[in-house]
Amino acid sequence: MALSALLHSVSYSGSWGQAFLSVEDFADKAAGLGYDGVLLMAKRPHVSLLDYGGKERAALRSHLERYGFRRIALAGYNNFTADMEHGDVPNREIQVHYVAELARLTRDLGGDLLRVFTGYDNPVASYPAQWKAVVDCLRECAQRTAEFGVTIGVQNHHDIACGYDTQHDLIRAVAEPNCLALFDAWAPALHGAGIEEAARKMGPITAHTTIADYQLRPRYKYDPAIVNYNALTPAVQAVPMGEGFIDYKKFLTALSEAGFTGSVAYEMCSPLIDGGSLETLDRYASRFLEFMEGLRNRRAEPVATA
Repeated sequence: MALSALLHSVSYSGSWGQAFLSVEDFADKAAGLGYDGVLLMAKRPHVSLLDYGGKERAALRSHLERYGFRRIALAGYNNFTADMEHGDVPNREIQVHYVAELARLTRDLGGDLLRVFTGYDNPVASYPAQWKAVVDCLRECAQRTAEFGVTIGVQNHHDIACGYDTQHDLIRAVAEPNCLALFDAWAPALHGAGIEEAARKMGPITAHTTIADYQLRPRYKYDPAIVNYNALTPAVQAVPMGEGFIDYKKFLTALSEAGFTGSVAYEMCSPLIDGGSLETLDRYASRFLEFMEGLRNRRAEPVATA
């Protein structure tokens, strides 16, 4: 299983109070740890369209090229169902233009993959209307980004099409060759779906997957009338790779056996159980590489014959 391992720069963005590294220092860190590539957060404080003109793009590309990364990808932050309350605002045009310009930025940095989202559920519109908006936006985005040689990977994060069956339906509905899934295990795991079954279905149309491991923390609300507690939705706590409830060995094995040959990124995108010091981030990032190496070695072992 020779899957490229990428490190997501959001992990070192300081977004949750953890240690902060500039994009250049982050690239140095990823290369130093032994990653095959990087997934760059396409917003401040990292790679924002507002801050990266031609000169800045050339400089960053030169910095990245010194490491010979196997894949460079960007992570966009769109929401195709935003502000549906105001039909006079051309939100679709704004969102599509943003994604198209991110694809241009991806190409300029030497990349070939752009992560996008769908949309959060908006109570002002029906589900069919939101579904159509997402499909139409993704199709136009794919058509516009094709000229840059960039694939858009739709991550199962936002509300619309986050279930794996509907994510599969979505990619089929868009029907553009450069629009594929960015299918992650944590969503179906939290949904209670079988991740191996999901991986087998999604493998053939998945370009990339992003990994983080979690433990569930039960929550309760006290009800004095019955002198007892009512159970609430559990909270999710980020933990080191291999210490959570998601069986990533089974997930990646099933994904690969179904035809997946893309890349795998590790991200620390919420508060970590051990805090956010630079030493902790490095330890977690190294732990992921150890997991990937173990998985590769396991898959490379010859099958014993009688």
